[in-house]
Amino acid sequence: MSPPDTIALCRALIEACREMNALGINQGTSGNISVRVPDSDRFLITPSGIPYDRMAVDQIVEMDLEGGYYGDLLPSSEWRMHYDIYRTRPDAGAVVHTHANYCTALSCLRLGIPPFHYMIGVGGGTDIRCADYATFGTQALSNNMLAALDERKACLLANHGMICLRENLDKAMWLAVEVETLAKQYWVARQIGEPVLLDQDEMAGVLARFATYGKQPHELTDRDAPAVEAPVHRTPAAA
Repeated sequence: MSPPDTIALCRALIEACREMNALGINQGTSGNISVRVPDSDRFLITPSGIPYDRMAVDQIVEMDLEGGYYGDLLPSSEWRMHYDIYRTRPDAGAVVHTHANYCTALSCLRLGIPPFHYMIGVGGGTDIRCADYATFGTQALSNNMLAALDERKACLLANHGMICLRENLDKAMWLAVEVETLAKQYWVARQIGEPVLLDQDEMAGVLARFATYGKQPHELTDRDAPAVEAPVHRTPAAA
């Protein structure tokens, strides 16, 4: 990968970190973000302890998939989670970890997010699990996270926060916001009563539709479940 492309990825990473705090899904330097370097065995990750508003391109840390890092600065204390995701999940192009308020609150109760709303499907399954507790920065935490992410793209981390992965940085940021929104909605609903959960059959249909979300008709096969029940297509009238 050419240096200009690497610099562009570093800039995008810093911008995403600042956006994460501006959106209110993280505070201070508590969260961290990484992005896979395309066509390589490397990824870029935020450094440890540097405020996002003062972070510079040359402070972004490059790591390899053998657990090594390059440069003078240490990577985030949570590098193990990012490293293990890239090592075991080829579908991961970017990882976002935050201490979002509602996700963290639920995680402190050791609660995952059940299928109270069909948008739970954005996490890749019928619920968003809460990983078992382990001390931050440890391999035990990373192992627990991987178990909670099995067939999922997002999970909560007990007494800690949340983490999610997607194929690129924009989509990972979008998912982080969606998971925090779902956590808030679930929290609010529980203040009134016990939310009614969607059953497994309904969620199976939801997940089938999510698989084609954002696709146009020419991109679908006969076996795909369309995400949109399209209206009748009209052709323009002849002039």
